[in-house]
Amino acid sequence: MKKQFILVGAGILLFCVLLFFVRTTPNKKTLASSNKDSVSTKTFNVLDFIQQEKAKLTPEKAILVSKLENSVSRGDVLSQQIKANEALANFWKDSAKLYEGYVFYISTAAKLENSEKTLTFAARLYLNNLREEKDDGKLSWKTAESIELFSRALKINPLNDDLRIGLGSSYIYGKGRSGNPAETMQGIQELLTVVKKDSTNMKAQMMLGIGGVVSGQFAKAIERLNKVVAVEQNNVEAIAYLADAYAGNGKKEEAIRWYNVSKRLVNDSHYTDEVNERIKKLK
Repeated sequence: MKKQFILVGAGILLFCVLLFFVRTTPNKKTLASSNKDSVSTKTFNVLDFIQQEKAKLTPEKAILVSKLENSVSRGDVLSQQIKANEALANFWKDSAKLYEGYVFYISTAAKLENSEKTLTFAARLYLNNLREEKDDGKLSWKTAESIELFSRALKINPLNDDLRIGLGSSYIYGKGRSGNPAETMQGIQELLTVVKKDSTNMKAQMMLGIGGVVSGQFAKAIERLNKVVAVEQNNVEAIAYLADAYAGNGKKEEAIRWYNVSKRLVNDSHYTDEVNERIKKLK
């Protein structure tokens, strides 16, 4: 019964992503994988994928991207390599509209430059996209990249709590949600480092709450998420996950109350319909 009601938060995540990260393709997949008990071994090779997509380009665009690729291989100066990778990133973003190509080359440039600013920018591109990734192979790749980029940035600035939260979130939104409890716990440990230092950090508290829902620790999730909504009364993501946590914990009345609050805040007919279905099942 508990699994049936877990993570309507993914629905609200869709709306949060649409509002704040300007996504255009709806994602109805819940955060909890339907194969939660098994960890996928599906792999994704981004360079092979880019080459496959390159074959679909018009002749003019194919020539342009080949020139850019050759400029990378011939560049023997670090600054030239960075600029060439940035140019390739812009090509795949603007001319070819291929997200995977864009983030691959922008993160390659960031690793070459190795500054906190560029590493963080690239890491957040991956992290924001993790929430709506359906393909297990791509999810694994994006998770690994996000973790690596946040880890590199933390080596430069180990006291940056936002980077630590980003790293923890990468584990939870990444392989953690696809059924790997060790990944979820790794993310939780990163987040606990932050809240032990500053218990008022609501970003960390919320991600710990989400991690609790993902791992089935509903009582702990309720405790964390209640702290967040007490301070941030209009935080729709925290409220939606709080409703999930109550549902997973068998507290139906509380779950329904918070689902109704989330409906009012989101004010979207599609989301309302989805939540109403879940409320009906709870009743």
